[in-house]
This record gives sequence, structure tokens and C-alpha cells, in this order.
Amino acid sequence: MQRREFITLLGGAAAAWPMATRAQPTPEVPRVGFIYPGSKSATASRIEAILSGLRVSGYAAPTQIEIVVRTAEGDPAQIAPLVTEVIAKTVNVIIANGPPVLHAARSATRTIPIVAIDLETDPVASGVATTLARPGGNITGVFLDFPDFAAKWMEMLVESSPKLSRAAVLWDPVTGPVQMESVKKAGETLNVQLDIVEVQRPSDFDGAFLMASQRSAGAMVMLSSPLISPNVQVLAELALRHRLPAITLFPDFARAGGLLAYGPNLLSLYRLAGVLAGKVLRGANPAELPIERPTIFETVLNMRTAHALGISIPTSLLLRADEVIE
Repeated sequence: MQRREFITLLGGAAAAWPMATRAQPTPEVPRVGFIYPGSKSATASRIEAILSGLRVSGYAAPTQIEIVVRTAEGDPAQIAPLVTEVIAKTVNVIIANGPPVLHAARSATRTIPIVAIDLETDPVASGVATTLARPGGNITGVFLDFPDFAAKWMEMLVESSPKLSRAAVLWDPVTGPVQMESVKKAGETLNVQLDIVEVQRPSDFDGAFLMASQRSAGAMVMLSSPLISPNVQVLAELALRHRLPAITLFPDFARAGGLLAYGPNLLSLYRLAGVLAGKVLRGANPAELPIERPTIFETVLNMRTAHALGISIPTSLLLRADEVIE
């Protein structure tokens, strides 16, 4: 080959090479679907906690990860269609918040990995997982189904109101019977008669509190449900309006004006879900990714509400509180 021909050929190849490089498709960033049963206004801190967990695996939004968010705005009928909509976005993993979302996601796909945040379901007894250490399917996540929490709530209410003889129990039927059975046993042990008041959507709250007042309930236990967490402000106001000392799993309830809360730090659970989702995106098999349990728990007591309700909180309960709102 003549020297001039060789230089010409080499120059042509060099010119073509960058064009070929530019023509390569840009790899798509992974997509994480997040379906939340409550309102959009409650998702910002939760999404930030999920992103914090994803950053542990090296995924930073928006260049390295995309979160596909859908909210049901408190309407259970919207959950299944939203799950279908998120799946249509070709997400790589789904973060399912609460039992109704988990059940809808599980019905919709057995191939896309699902990371659950479920505070009401026993994952093994319900068939979601084979064992906690090796779930065995496409679902892993953070689960809390400790039935003794419901008993503890009853004990704390009685401790704050020793003369309590009748209490209302706010219960969302979709969460199943585990908490209900526990709180009934606690009521029998503590000699407190219980009135079960069912709620299935936020619009049921007013009627539930009215019913509790009409039945002369002296306090209320709000069993854990995805309905409670995004509506703590409304529930705290209703409890104060009806002069009901109330307790639930979610610490923000007491911070919003409710009397008591005892349960896990919620944002730590969302962060942990983000960590698990990141592991899945890095290649971990959800069937072999152990189910996690909450490890950080808080007791929050609102003394302003206690004073407004005329309740004298015993020193024993004050000393156990992690946070006392004066």
C-alpha cells in the first residue's frame, strides 16, 4: 500500500470512529416504582429517605436512578390500576407501601422484584415469603407484624388513664386479623371493653370518632394501617375534638397533637427499603435477600394534649418516653 493511501485510509477511520461512538445508545437509568396509598403531599420525605438508601448502592437521582411515583390519594380502588401503570413504565423494582399495594403488586407480577414496606402482615404466615431468611419469590422488604405492639398500646393507655373501662379500636380490615386478635386479648387481660370501629378510607374517620363518642369510649387505639400515617394531623384533631386519649404506631401522630405513639421510626424504614432496592438493582436475588425488621423504635408523648384532656401522666410513662412534647 502506498504511504499516501495508508494515511488517507487512517484519517477516514479516525473521522468515522467518534461518529460511531456517538451513535451508541445511552444506557437507560434504572427505574424504581413507588406506589403510595396516601396523598402526594406526604411523599416528599419518604422519597428522600428511599433515595438516601439507594445512594448507599451508588445510585444518585436524577442521573443514575429514576423514581416512578404514583399515589392513590386515600382511595383503595386506585391502587391496582396504579400498580399496572407503574409496571407499564418498565420499572426494574417496585417499592410497595402497605398490604393493599403489596397484594396488588404481587397479583400483577411474579417476575419484577418487589420491596415491601408492610407494618401489618406476617410475611411467612400470609404466604408472601417461605422464610424470613430466604423469602423464595420475587418479594423481600421491611415487615413488622409484632402482635405485642397492640397489647403494649392498650397497656400504655391504661397506664395514662387508670380508670379506663371502655375503649374504641380503629381498624382497617385490609390489614388482617393479627393486631385485632392481640388487642382483644389485651382488653380481656386489662378488663377494658372494646368497640371495634372499621375504617377503609379517610372519609370514614369522622363517622368513626362520632361512633366512638356515642358509645362512651374513654380512649382509642388506632391499629396500624396505611390509612393512619398520611392522616395523622386529621386524626389528632379529631381525637382532641372528641376528647379521646389516643395511641397508634406512628410517632408523627403524637407530634401532630395526638396523646401517644409507640412504634418504629418511619423514615428509617423507607431508607432501608431504598437500600434493599439498591441491592436488587446491583444483582441481588430477592428470593435470597433476607426480610428486614425495624430496629429503631420511639415512644412519643404529647404533654400539651394530656393537659388539654385533663390527664395526669404518671412518672413511669414519662421516664420511658423518648420524646416529650411540652
